[in-house]
Amino acid sequence: MSGSVTISNEPTVNESGDENKERGNWSGRIDFFLSCLGYAVGLGNVWRFPYLCYKNGGGAFLIPYVIMLVFVGIPIFILELSLGQFSSSGPLTCWKYAPLFQGVGVGMVAVSAMVAIYYNMIIGWSLYYLVASFTSELPWAHCNPEWASSMCLDFIKKADSPAECHFKQLQVDTTSGTCYEINGTLRYIYDLSLAKEYGIERTLPSEEYFARKAIGFGYSDGLQDLGPIRRWMAVAYLTAFVIVVLALSKSIKSSGKVVYFTATFPYVVLIILFVRGLMLDGHREGIKFYITPDMSKLRDSAIWKDAAVQIFFSLSASWGGLIALASYNKFHNDCLRDAIAVSICNCATSVFAGFVIFSYLGNLSLNLGVPIEDVARSGPSLAFTVYPYAVTLMPLSPFWAIIFFLMLITLGVDSEFVLVETLTTSLMDRFPKLRGYKLLTVIILCSVFFLLGLPLTTNGGIYLLELLDTYSGGWNIMFIALCECLSISYVYGIRRFLVDIETMIGHKTCVCFPFSICKYWWAINWCALTPIGVTFIMIFSWVKYTDMQGDAFPEWSDTLGWMMTLTVIVAIIGGAIVAIATGKGSLGDVSVFYSHPKSI
Repeated sequence: MSGSVTISNEPTVNESGDENKERGNWSGRIDFFLSCLGYAVGLGNVWRFPYLCYKNGGGAFLIPYVIMLVFVGIPIFILELSLGQFSSSGPLTCWKYAPLFQGVGVGMVAVSAMVAIYYNMIIGWSLYYLVASFTSELPWAHCNPEWASSMCLDFIKKADSPAECHFKQLQVDTTSGTCYEINGTLRYIYDLSLAKEYGIERTLPSEEYFARKAIGFGYSDGLQDLGPIRRWMAVAYLTAFVIVVLALSKSIKSSGKVVYFTATFPYVVLIILFVRGLMLDGHREGIKFYITPDMSKLRDSAIWKDAAVQIFFSLSASWGGLIALASYNKFHNDCLRDAIAVSICNCATSVFAGFVIFSYLGNLSLNLGVPIEDVARSGPSLAFTVYPYAVTLMPLSPFWAIIFFLMLITLGVDSEFVLVETLTTSLMDRFPKLRGYKLLTVIILCSVFFLLGLPLTTNGGIYLLELLDTYSGGWNIMFIALCECLSISYVYGIRRFLVDIETMIGHKTCVCFPFSICKYWWAINWCALTPIGVTFIMIFSWVKYTDMQGDAFPEWSDTLGWMMTLTVIVAIIGGAIVAIATGKGSLGDVSVFYSHPKSI
């Protein structure tokens, strides 16, 4: 077959309803949709987007965020779903249309593997906290001398004025706004802002619990001092992998049923938490702080960079997972509709999560008597210190903690399922005989990941996790996205790709326009706008690049991080060299050698 790909016969269906007898298909469209939604909506929607929004001008951040969604996020999402569905191949073997880019698939698999290793550790943390929440009083509600430091909140009180300290016969340091006993023990702070200027800050009990009881990084000096493996953290990490094995033990149909719960439960919890948050004192101030627009921020280039990076990574594009999921679709599934729906739902979830989180931060700020910006944080600090302490101030606090950590677990496992499924799909496509041993394949993969990830369960494991999070899915992902756009638009041919999509979905509408009209919009994006947008992000990220900050990261930390990034880049360039060395004909022949078969 040459030229534009057309299908002369309808795909045949076997007794189980599968068009692809060897690989199998999803049981239904909802299975695929929920799997994509669960993959895209992850922990970053809850603990990263709200922080970026308040940091970059509140509601003003939504302007660049939506622009980047339209010109970068959705086009790449559609490209990957269409590629996987038409080729019925995972990310390792879908590049037959352009062997020069076969290394891109290897790069995707490498990224998914690195992310799967550390992402499951976060699920392990959530499992640890979930178990710890089954008690009458949450263990991080108060400072416990067994694990709390002298700066813990319960040990250092807030004084109304220096006169209160004099009355208690304490020595007053007017320079730092603090009060001490005769032996030099800090007891009160009467001016929190002044004390903060001198590096004197009280720590939340939940912060001490996270650092010194649960994770243990309070006993580590940094990445150079990992320390021993924490037994219960290793058990939690292992349990997280057991959950993955059970979910992926059978065909794609088994994991497709699991997501009916794991993809929808977070929304139930978010709604419950939001309703409860609206009943708390201070919620109005928290939400106002979150959404109040500062339009002057739009003149700052950093807000555009943050919006681009967030929308790019929140959709989990260019990791190979979307191609793997779509490869199990039936041929005529409307992947265009699914891509747009998932992208919009993902972004709406991020915005809604911000309302939920800041309603609680407003209440916490009121109770602690500190500005909201002092309690608004990003990443693990928000999920495992700020919010856990906020619920201790509420009635029935164990209940709210339990459903919160259940939400974190379900948010995480969806993404972890797809990360591991991406690797198993790639291996089984490359070595078809493995399809009869999927359970064994998943067990071996998870066992290897568990052993490689054991350093994450040490006292200093969180520093290694932060390094992996920064470098394993950063600049290299954007390079993969750029290669995808170039290979489809200029190697395979944009016209041929549009015909392929139309062959699958027919003349169905895209939003309110038939595909025969809106296809030109997607063509412009894939050929020009999206590559330009991705290139802008890459260049800006490089110009604004900073090393890992703090004494916890020695100089060699960034070298190790860049080795992770370059692993993907080398895989892509190496794949191109292999294609040139082993291909027949000229360099141009190599790039289009497989452009004509039915499978892209």
